[in-house]
Amino acid sequence: MDVLREINMANEMTSTTPDAVQCPVCFKDFKPATINGHLDVCLLTSVTDSSPSTATATDESEPPLKKSRNSAETGPPSPVVNNTVASSSSMAGAPSSAVLFSLFQTNKSKVSVQGERNGLVSSTQSPVNKGVKRNLLGEAEPEPGPGPGTDNVRSQPSGLNGQNLKTSTDLSPRTLLTINTPLAETLRPNTLEEYFGQNKVVGQQTLLRSLLDSQEVPSLILWGPPGCGKTTLAHIIASASKKKGTARFVTLSATSASTNDVREVIKQAQNELRLCKRKTIMFIDEIHRFNKSQQDTFLPHVECGTVTLIGATTENPSFQVNAALLSRCRVLVLEKLSVEAMGSILDRAVATLGIKVLGRDPANPKDQDQSDGHEPKIFIERKALDTIAYLCDGDARAGLNSLQLAVQAQVSSARPNPSGKDGSQEILVKEDHVKEGLQRSHILYDKAGEEHYNCISALHKSMRGSDENASLYWLGRMLEGGEDPLYVARRLVRFASEDVGMADSSALPQAVSAFQACHFIGMPECEVILAQCVVYLARAPKSVDIYKAYANVKACLRNHKGPLPSVPLHLRNAPTRLMKQLGYAKGYKYNPAFSGTVEQDYLPDELQGINFFTWTPSDP
Repeated sequence: MDVLREINMANEMTSTTPDAVQCPVCFKDFKPATINGHLDVCLLTSVTDSSPSTATATDESEPPLKKSRNSAETGPPSPVVNNTVASSSSMAGAPSSAVLFSLFQTNKSKVSVQGERNGLVSSTQSPVNKGVKRNLLGEAEPEPGPGPGTDNVRSQPSGLNGQNLKTSTDLSPRTLLTINTPLAETLRPNTLEEYFGQNKVVGQQTLLRSLLDSQEVPSLILWGPPGCGKTTLAHIIASASKKKGTARFVTLSATSASTNDVREVIKQAQNELRLCKRKTIMFIDEIHRFNKSQQDTFLPHVECGTVTLIGATTENPSFQVNAALLSRCRVLVLEKLSVEAMGSILDRAVATLGIKVLGRDPANPKDQDQSDGHEPKIFIERKALDTIAYLCDGDARAGLNSLQLAVQAQVSSARPNPSGKDGSQEILVKEDHVKEGLQRSHILYDKAGEEHYNCISALHKSMRGSDENASLYWLGRMLEGGEDPLYVARRLVRFASEDVGMADSSALPQAVSAFQACHFIGMPECEVILAQCVVYLARAPKSVDIYKAYANVKACLRNHKGPLPSVPLHLRNAPTRLMKQLGYAKGYKYNPAFSGTVEQDYLPDELQGINFFTWTPSDP
């Protein structure tokens, strides 16, 4: 009875007032506008006070102690003592991480009761046993640091949460080149001022730029080729949200996350919005990997504003994303980075790494040596950077990682200075070193994606325009990208009839022969056969009369009202006596039996006088 009386008294003392939010750490009431700031201070204070040196101190302002889940599973349970000991022990100890984040539990009705019951735990319980925060794979993660926006989802990688042990500016150039993290990830920008190449989307005068500056982020679908800055833009939004504490940023990858992971994040977002009045931004990388039913999970929550969705995809969202989800998001098309943008990105990288570029104006302060005397001086030719900018095909990730590979190779192969001082050693990265590290084994081409249809369309239109040079280029673009040569050959057969037609009656046999030859010998020997056929069709005269005439026939059939006209009796076959008696084939004139032109109708009476080579569906 004494224990129940203690719990009832505690519940009365911790009752909340209307229009107030209770802090889950100290159980005090605060206004919704000030709860976020108080949580940051309260969390920092509770974590600091939970060290072993201060855990035994008794302070009435501390919240009751919550029993750690780990200690409960590995050790014997602490006995429940009488009410005198319980009242004294409830004032000792510091809350575990399970108490700090209990507001995200599904069953919220037990939170306050559990907080009071923790006061009944014996003071002999170890105060340093903290609940371990785990990610979606069950791996332990470190406790988030203080400050707004640091309670990211458990599955968020270090590349997006901004909690790396050291930033790129805190590391020496030698360390940046020797760490396992790719240079593109290490030097990922944190602000829009360092984000190059997408001025049409996030330029100074764009609508999206003003929305991002005001932290009013709409739901977005970022569509663009690899390395154009989709993940980086999401990273910048995450950094701004954490700095201002206006939103909680969560990232998932559609290649590894499941529907249950998405629902867990949405459930946390609902609790966050209700208790802390803070929005949740969910970034889904490779969103096209989710099927249609998985994408439907986002619909009601994006509609009501529970989460702000940012999806990144390299595939055309018109085909890979639900139409209902597309209507709730704004699609941003990120273009392939230009050579100028790649140059700016590479200049920023070499400046951060302390690499001096040969060929610049020595008066430029950026060219000054940034080494500290204990590391070798690294130089790179201006022509080498230009080569990376041109050969990386607009992929910033490939360009930066190639730069890192070339510099690492030269630093590793450099012999140590006999004097023992690395500061006087000089390393030069040349264009040949960059080309060796930038060997491209593939061309940007997706046989099952949009690039497949873009290239075949370009080949078809180049041959139609009689541009043999462009036709050969697009053919090589497809074949070198791994396209099936038989697919190209089938398209050439189609082109021979559609665009050449009767203007060159040899075009169709030429295309069919090319298809058969490709089928016989395959790649790479058949590439020259396809090239010969492409050039022949490009140089051949063009005629689309047959193509247009048949299109008119199809339009006539589709637009006909009522039942289709019957076949005239004189054109019908009469293999039986009954058919002959019914008038089949009666009056038919056998053309070879006449020496001249035979006057005879071959169309139904309703279509007499129509010439499909000149008739159009718009004619009456």
